[in-house]
Amino acid sequence: MRINAHGHILPEPSEIPNFMKEKKLFWIDEDKKFMRQQNWSRPINGKGFFLEDKINWMHQNNIDHAVMLCLSQLYCNGWKKKDCSDAIRFQNDFNASVQERYPHKFTCGFVVQPLYIDLALKEIDKCVNMLGLKVMCLPSHFMNKKGEWLSIADKEVDPIFELANKYELALQIHPYDGEKMVALKNQYWRFHLVWMMAQCADTLHLFTLRNLPNKFPKLRTSFAHGGMLGIANYGRRIQGFDGRPDIFKKLEDPRKTLGHKNLYFDTLVHDSYTLELLKKRVGASQIVMGLDDPYPLGEMEGVGTSYPGRVLDYAIETGTISKQEGKDIWCKNVLNWLGKEKEDLI
Repeated sequence: MRINAHGHILPEPSEIPNFMKEKKLFWIDEDKKFMRQQNWSRPINGKGFFLEDKINWMHQNNIDHAVMLCLSQLYCNGWKKKDCSDAIRFQNDFNASVQERYPHKFTCGFVVQPLYIDLALKEIDKCVNMLGLKVMCLPSHFMNKKGEWLSIADKEVDPIFELANKYELALQIHPYDGEKMVALKNQYWRFHLVWMMAQCADTLHLFTLRNLPNKFPKLRTSFAHGGMLGIANYGRRIQGFDGRPDIFKKLEDPRKTLGHKNLYFDTLVHDSYTLELLKKRVGASQIVMGLDDPYPLGEMEGVGTSYPGRVLDYAIETGTISKQEGKDIWCKNVLNWLGKEKEDLI
């Protein structure tokens, strides 16, 4: 069985409530060529953006099941409370409808916004108990009431983690909104190619320093895009921890959570050398398949030599990853992260 642990899906234009377009929160053109938000737009120019196309694409690429995460555009960072509540409700209800229609094909995620803890806790209860969703999606960073950008691993978010731990959820942490956080000109796709990776590293840093994998032992967390710079930066974090103990009082040594059974990282690292480093750092058992379909930064055919699973295939060919480890990355490890058995998806 082959399971993709990191995919996305768009609603049909007609499925998006009118208020979303009227308030310029998010909408899709009727001809389905662009998705839009305020003054932002992105072309819809690949395979698998919409439900039926997604199912066909999965069939063509021998993908049996997929985890559909939430849209980064609907993390709602800094939004007004009502707009945030309405948009998140729409996103989660849509994802739940996809899972309900095709439970053998899709496990879907839900999103909450930590700025409004009261709403977030109610939404978690609803998504778990009424919608049957067990994968929570969180941005790597969020804007608090003071207008400060905080890591999702900040103590302000602990009530969310506590409830997620109670429900034994799978959690996926994904970066976004880098251009709002970093005072650099938005050019050369730098916020997707460089700063997203730095955002993952920053939150992994705090996540392990605060010992969250052990503080919330029933919560299984996956970092998007292999947590790339967080893995490459491991040695520097250790050097800093050892060199400035005055800064890290009452915080956990990062060595103690390296390779933790409840920390997962997807394969979307784009080259086999980085995948090899990921394996050496955390172990093959903590790696899950991540395609980030249907976006061009995902493993999509038509982008250079890319195709779904290319980096893993090459790593197996060169002996970096064994064939059995490759099978586990596609199936067993994803099931462990989700807290499911293969029979649950059939």
